[in-house]
Amino acid sequence: MSEDRSGQNKGWFDKLTHAFSDEPRSREDLLTDLRQASDDNLLDSEALTIMEGAMQVADMQVRDVMIPRSQMVVVEADQTPKEFLPIIISSAHSRFPVIGETPDEVQGILLAKDLLPLILEGNLEQFDLKSKLRNVTFIPESKRLNVLLKEFRVTRNHMAVVMDEYGGVSGLITIEDVLEQIVGEIEDEHDSEEDDGNIKPFDDNAFIVKALTPIDDFNDYFSISFPDEEFDTIGGIVTQQFGHLPKKDESVQIDGFHFKILSADTRRIRLLQVSREE
Repeated sequence: MSEDRSGQNKGWFDKLTHAFSDEPRSREDLLTDLRQASDDNLLDSEALTIMEGAMQVADMQVRDVMIPRSQMVVVEADQTPKEFLPIIISSAHSRFPVIGETPDEVQGILLAKDLLPLILEGNLEQFDLKSKLRNVTFIPESKRLNVLLKEFRVTRNHMAVVMDEYGGVSGLITIEDVLEQIVGEIEDEHDSEEDDGNIKPFDDNAFIVKALTPIDDFNDYFSISFPDEEFDTIGGIVTQQFGHLPKKDESVQIDGFHFKILSADTRRIRLLQVSREE
């Protein structure tokens, strides 16, 4: 009897030892096992994608996924609500770095929701931008994404400004940018292909227009016929009319329309305020 029991124990121990002898010895082995489990329908494909993304994040740095400085949507500290509201409305973001004279002078973060009470009360002219700024978090380009995600969770911050090795701003990153590396692209209503938000009404006679708006779309929206033989976007036509790369607040008239530059960098214009000439 004791021998039978001993044999049973040995058989159980052998099975246990065999199971652990085949355990993954590296991340590559683990990924192979996870993918095999997915192939065997033991693991959902979406769950596999999340696991792979979570493992990949540990190897990635902020510089790999950050929004570069040239693509940052910012509010300038000396702008009035009438000047920065078109930028906020057009971008549909919820958080905006507020800068001083240069993009390297980030003074704080403006939350779009902080403007709602002022809009409802009609007190925009008395709006004190600096009093509404939230603290800004500065991080280096080399920070690991998994470390940043943990910091976002602990501090409840959703955005950080990325600094280069010389102390200048090189971009920004949000918690959504990090999560997308794990779960894939996160789309919302502003990402819809049916409504890309290239043209948005601002007031009775003004519109916020992205410079990359195709000329055909611009023509259809305003029932006009700007030529599209030489340029594909409305920004190309506007730049040609200036004869140089325009800067913020420069304006020009083209065929009954007034174009004002709302946002531009050293390479291209990004956002326009468009109104019909009266």
